[in-house]
Parts: sequence; structure tokens; C-alpha cells
Amino acid sequence: MGMLSEFKAFAMKGNVVDMAVGVIIGAAFGAIVGSLVSDVIMPVVGIVTGGVSFSDQAIELKKAVLETAGVKASPAVLLAYGKLIDAIIKFLIVAFCLFILIKAMNAAKKKETAAPAPAAPPAPSRQEVLLEEIRDLLRKR
Repeated sequence: MGMLSEFKAFAMKGNVVDMAVGVIIGAAFGAIVGSLVSDVIMPVVGIVTGGVSFSDQAIELKKAVLETAGVKASPAVLLAYGKLIDAIIKFLIVAFCLFILIKAMNAAKKKETAAPAPAAPPAPSRQEVLLEEIRDLLRKR
């Protein structure tokens, strides 16, 4: 029973839960970036480059071998560099977004540490307290 309680204590620590949330959000963010690159950016790049779709670009290293009646005996061997270009663009977008996020977090931390609470005025010395009491007594007369 001790090992189970230790595992529960470990799993419920803030760092582990924060990391799990980060992984889940990261996966969702990756899907969004993938769609952004494949469905928005790459078609625009394709239009700019004359209708070329990078995700379909490949170098044929070995042609497909066909048997009789057009049936493929072995498929073509392709070097799909277009998919690599898509992956690089996705990586650059994610890296840039993380850079902006970390930069904003660092700026927020600097603001927290840069503006310390104003220090309370120092307490009056014993001598000042006695002088104030004497002054107050003299005013009463």
C-alpha cells in the first residue's frame, strides 16, 4: 500500500499536473499549426510558386515495376522532400509562437520583480517617541 500512496503523491504534485496539461495543450496546438501550414500557408506558397504543392513534391529514386494488366509489382521509391518542407515550416511556426510566449512570460516576471512594494517608513527611535510624549504633555498645559 505504501507504493500506491507514494505514486498518488507523485502524480498529484503540481509539476506533474502542469506538465500533463502542457502536453495536452501542445498536442492540440500542434494540430492547429498543422492545419494552418497545410490548409492556409502552403496553398498560398503554391500559388506564389506557380501552382506547385510542396506536400506532393518528391524525387523518384526508383520507378514502380508494373506487371501485366497494369498491376504494380513493386511501388515506386520516392524521396518526399515536400513533406520535409511542410514539417520545417510547422516547426518554425511552433518555435516562433513559443518564443513569443516565453518572451511575454519573461517580461511579466520582470514587471513583478521590478516593482517591489514600497518600504514602510522606519519606526521612530525611542528618543523621538519620548520627545513626542513630552511635546503632547506640554500642549495639554
